[in-house]
This record gives sequence, structure tokens and C-alpha cells, in this order.
Amino acid sequence: MPTMTIRSQIPTEPSPAVAAPSAVPAQSTPEPAPAFQEEEHDRDHQGQGKGKDKYDDHDGDTPKFPHPKLRLEIRDLDHPGTVKFLGAVNASTLLSDAVKNVQRLLYRSAADKHTTCPPTRSVTVILRDMGGVAYTTGTDLDPDHKEIHFSLSYIASHIPSTPPARLPAELTGVLTHELVHCYQWDAHGTAPGGLTEGIADWVRLNCDLSPPHWKREVKIDDPWDKGYQHTAYFLQYLEESFGEGTVRRINEGLRSTREYEATGFWVRLLGKEVEELWGEYCGSVRDDDGKGTA
Repeated sequence: MPTMTIRSQIPTEPSPAVAAPSAVPAQSTPEPAPAFQEEEHDRDHQGQGKGKDKYDDHDGDTPKFPHPKLRLEIRDLDHPGTVKFLGAVNASTLLSDAVKNVQRLLYRSAADKHTTCPPTRSVTVILRDMGGVAYTTGTDLDPDHKEIHFSLSYIASHIPSTPPARLPAELTGVLTHELVHCYQWDAHGTAPGGLTEGIADWVRLNCDLSPPHWKREVKIDDPWDKGYQHTAYFLQYLEESFGEGTVRRINEGLRSTREYEATGFWVRLLGKEVEELWGEYCGSVRDDDGKGTA
């Protein structure tokens, strides 16, 4: 079975001395890394999300976020998912742009004194045959080095139901979600999983990478931290209600919180308990449903 590792490196700047966010537990033991062969890709990319990091275009005196070393490792070149992936996107451009979008949305700029971007030094995307869709974990080297495992089986099986024009956005959306896990804070592993997953999909939502089936909806007895797009739309409501940068403040709060405690966390940040905020959001969704604008 042919294998290849494609390595794309962006020079890194010195990272600040900041503790890294807790790694997401691995779902399975990674296979041994194969020997790699260098390869360059010059395909144009499309549908890879909006939001070029405007701070990258400033002069040399403007602080910039450190960019991680980026690697793509392919465990099976003959897999149909590999063919689909490499035919749809320029992996180097996709990952570089997605990192900038994550940093911009969660931390705004390197000059912002109110947020602290973690010192993630490298991200390796591993395309391999596995169950599920994707997951992110730290490496054995240290938690500043991250691995994103992306299922070739999912890519291959999901493609028939995805219009070709949407495929780049779908792949970019999944990887953008996982890259958030490389850069977000989680109250030292004590934050609700639904909140961290919701923040990841909130970033995806704000990069115009949401799939067509996503919609703002609530059901009776749905918890606020159901996660993924459900919590992402709630976070977007908070962003619109309390002002731009609210989700950024929530993420920063998860950095400074040693142990997450719901009442204190939300009252301190937004002046209300999360259940009250959730109730207000549900009411706004139902009001919009009644007007036919959900």
C-alpha cells in the first residue's frame, strides 16, 4: 500500500511562553509514521472560506501571530478518499488560510492585549482509513504539537452526496473545525465538551463554511451545550446581543479559569446565568419561526 507524507512548512516566529490548551483525547492509537517523500502542489484553491487575516498585510512593525509548521501525511495514496481530497483542494493553502482565520476569530490580532493565543508550534493532518470523521490530539513530543486525523473513508463515502462545487468548502469546514481545537482554551480540560465543540463550529460558521443542512433551531429540552452547530448558533446570538468579541471573551475566560463552574463563569462574563441566556435565545428563535425567518 503506497504511502506518502507531504510536508508544507511555514517559518515560525518565536512563540510566547504560554501554557498550551489541553489536548483532545485520541480516539485510537496512531499508526507509526511512514517514511515521507516531498511533493509540491500548485493547484488553485476554491471554496476554502472567507476571512484573509488583515494583520498579515501590515508593515513589519505590526505584531503577527506565530504560524505553525504544517504537515500533511497520507497513509494510503490509492484510497478513493485521497484522490478526492487532493483533487479538490490545495492542502498547503487551505491549512495556512484556515489557521489565520482561527487566530483572527478567536484572538483578533497578535497586538490585542486582551487575548492570549496558545503557542501551537506544529499541526500535522493525517489522512487515514478510520471510522468517524475527524479528531484532534496532542503528540507524544509535547502538547504544542497537534495532530488532526481525518477519515479517508468519510471523504470517500461523503463525496457522492456532496455537489462537486461544495466539496472544497466541506473539506475546509471540517479542517477549520479541527484547527480550532489546536488553538482554543478549555479551562484546563474542565469546560463542557459541548461548549468547546460549539466554539469550533462557531468559527466554521463565521468563515462561511456551514453545510447546507445547518439551521438555527431549538427543540423542547435541548440543552445549551448540545454542541456543534446547535451551540454555535447560540454563541452567534450572544455575539450579536453582547457585541463583537463576545465569543473571544468566552474563549479567553476558559484560559484564565482553572476549573469551570457554570454560574460563576457566565455571570462574571455576561451578567446572567447561561440557562437564562439560553432561554432568551430559544425565545428569539421561536419568534423568528413565527415570522417565517428562521
